[in-house]
Amino acid sequence: MNITDDSLASLWTPLALALGLGLLVGLQREWSAERTAGIRTFPLIALLGALCALLARQQDAAWLLAAGLLASAALLAAGSLIDARSHPDDAGLTTEFAGLVMFAVGALAMDRQFAVALAVSGSLLLLLHSKRRLHALVERVGADELAALMRLALVGLVILPLLPDRSLDPWQVLNPFRIWLMVVLIVGISLLGWLGYRLFGGRAGTLLLGIFGGLISSTATAVSSARQARIQPAAAAGLAAVIVLSSTVVFVRVLLEIGVAAPDAFAALAPPLAAMLLWMLAIGIWSLRGAGHAEPPAPEAPAQLGSAIIFGLMYALVLVLLAWARDRFGEGGLYLTAILSGLTDMDAITLSTAELVRRGQIGADLGWRLILAGGLSNLAFKLGVVALLGHRSLLLRLLPAFATAALGGLGLIWLWPATP
Repeated sequence: MNITDDSLASLWTPLALALGLGLLVGLQREWSAERTAGIRTFPLIALLGALCALLARQQDAAWLLAAGLLASAALLAAGSLIDARSHPDDAGLTTEFAGLVMFAVGALAMDRQFAVALAVSGSLLLLLHSKRRLHALVERVGADELAALMRLALVGLVILPLLPDRSLDPWQVLNPFRIWLMVVLIVGISLLGWLGYRLFGGRAGTLLLGIFGGLISSTATAVSSARQARIQPAAAAGLAAVIVLSSTVVFVRVLLEIGVAAPDAFAALAPPLAAMLLWMLAIGIWSLRGAGHAEPPAPEAPAQLGSAIIFGLMYALVLVLLAWARDRFGEGGLYLTAILSGLTDMDAITLSTAELVRRGQIGADLGWRLILAGGLSNLAFKLGVVALLGHRSLLLRLLPAFATAALGGLGLIWLWPATP
């Protein structure tokens, strides 16, 4: 095959895309006063990648593409060494690696993988242009934040790939890989919520504390707010708003978890739960309007690895209990299991129910009702926590809000029409 076998018209698009993307990245490097490569060098690198990919394809010689990449790396390294000698205090490899990425982008464009080339170039532009913000973010990261990220990496990147992806029980619900995948999801949501508060919400008000508290743990938020109310009764209005808002965010978590655990069943499970979310949101706004100005307690750090393992065991236990209760007692047993499971934790009942719906072992109409029953049970538990640990003023603030929420939830369970 020779170069005339390719239509010139078919070559213009990838070449133009490589040139355009190279110009964009080069413009950013020129704007940042980069000396090694700029507005002219980056388009040339991208074009070289595209031409090397074209020649490699037509000559059936992949080594041409590798040779072009090595030549680009050598030229960029030479430029970097020259620049480092004249500016030893401002040495770095960001531009050099960006040049190699743009070589690959040119090759992707010639391979007509336009979406990938655009996505990579856009991500590269964002990284290059966010230098100051990223460095400022790193300066805010302390030992606690780094340890939290390492825990997430451990559960998601080390443990998960080692687990078998098959069911090990008679009900076909205990799949170690999927169980630990749900642990990764919950640990990720909780840790990212806590990191968000630590990095961006140090002076957060009631609204942000409610949001972050719901992402981390609404039950822990209720406990810490109840303790604060006993010390500072005058802050009861603001603390009640934090609890209501964090309980509202629980239903955001529920929808997110269903979308990840059972995407095929999301359309059937989500509408009534979204209606409950809107109902809770209205109650949260009403509570927020009556909130005081006292500073609510900061969210507590999420669970350590040991607690993540406990959640995995709890999730597996709820899966087995739901499967067993369905076979032994029918729907009544499922509701009892959902209510008991939802008392202290909504994640386990949400994910286990979504898993059973995904497998077709229970219907979507029953599934969302079980999740909502667990949610109402969770509200009742938090109200009991406030009654035991908090001040009477907080309980009086929270009681009408949660009673209104419970009435709405029960109305949805009884009146929402069945899925056709």
